[in-house]
Amino acid sequence: MKIMSINAGSSSLKFCLFEMDNKEVLVSGLFERIGIEGSKYTIKYQDYKLTEEAELKDHEDAVKILLQKLVELKIINSLEEIDGIGHRIVHGGMEYSKSVIITNKVSEDILKLSDLAPLHNPAHYLGIKAFQDVLPKTPMVAVFDTAFHQTMEEENYLYAVPYEWYTKYGVRKYGFHGTSHRYITKRISEELGRDDLKIISCHLGNGGSVTAIKDGKCVNTSMGFTPLAGIVMGTRCGDVDSSIIPYIMEKEGKSAGEVLNDFNKKSGLLGISGVSSDSRDIEDGVSVGNERCILAEKMFVNSIVKYIADYYVQLGGVDVICFTAGIGERSPETRRMVIEKLAALGIKIDLEANNVKGKFTKISSDNSSCLVYVVPTDEELMIAMDTMELINR
Repeated sequence: MKIMSINAGSSSLKFCLFEMDNKEVLVSGLFERIGIEGSKYTIKYQDYKLTEEAELKDHEDAVKILLQKLVELKIINSLEEIDGIGHRIVHGGMEYSKSVIITNKVSEDILKLSDLAPLHNPAHYLGIKAFQDVLPKTPMVAVFDTAFHQTMEEENYLYAVPYEWYTKYGVRKYGFHGTSHRYITKRISEELGRDDLKIISCHLGNGGSVTAIKDGKCVNTSMGFTPLAGIVMGTRCGDVDSSIIPYIMEKEGKSAGEVLNDFNKKSGLLGISGVSSDSRDIEDGVSVGNERCILAEKMFVNSIVKYIADYYVQLGGVDVICFTAGIGERSPETRRMVIEKLAALGIKIDLEANNVKGKFTKISSDNSSCLVYVVPTDEELMIAMDTMELINR
């Protein structure tokens, strides 16, 4: 069975085609600058990488070229070989607590939730429509980033604001990166042969979130109403005092939207370091004594430690802490700093084992109070697995 995973952005379309019998990636790639001058696409298959410029007026252009190339490159013999398509959807609101077959109602609901994810959900809707126009008979599945977090209790997902804001407008914590956290939970549970684990999953990339998991279900998570909340990120500030917004509006003569744009795109590692939003550049700056890079790294690490310590107590102790995503998988230094700050909880790192990038590895020492693992995430595979399961029903 061949399943395609799709992640459509406002001007991009990321794809991955799996042979699900052995979970092999047949082809993957990215269409960039859709609707913008200089659009192009990259396709990776076997040991080949194809990059070409192409006029991409909209997502449908990208889909047509993608499907044409799959046949031309003999990755598939015909489009009928694609048994299903799974779409990553950032926001499912309160309505969707699991992946679902896409119907007209589901598509319209995704669009209606655009107020909660204005940069993402409209793009996802366009991606779905583009594939439906070209492959109208192929079953499609929506996999929601927010779904995994719908098991949180009210005391963990509500804010201490007027309750009517929740009942009227849906103001609450939703959480994100749920597909990744769910994959990590599944992977580490398989490795340890247990489903009753207490897990803290640290998805650390340009965007990042920390999630507390018990018996396979989300108990709490660091991101909130939007992906802006929680830990320090590449360009996002994470948790701040909301009174900063009117204060800066007055001082800088900015609108609320402009301040929020600064919070989202000019803050985090970039805002503090003044150098870059990329943690690798920050680590390079640290190595040469750049004081603002050192400060940015310390603030980033402290924000992660704060959530791990919080969730350690909420869960009543932890069986395993997992590091994943770009930084979590590939920055031994970040992992070391985080774990060493958790020494009061008896958590200890094996420095030699920690010297690894992008590989599933136990990095805690034998006398650590809990296990610590590096667990490479695979959101695309999780999407494909959900898609296969639903269409097989």
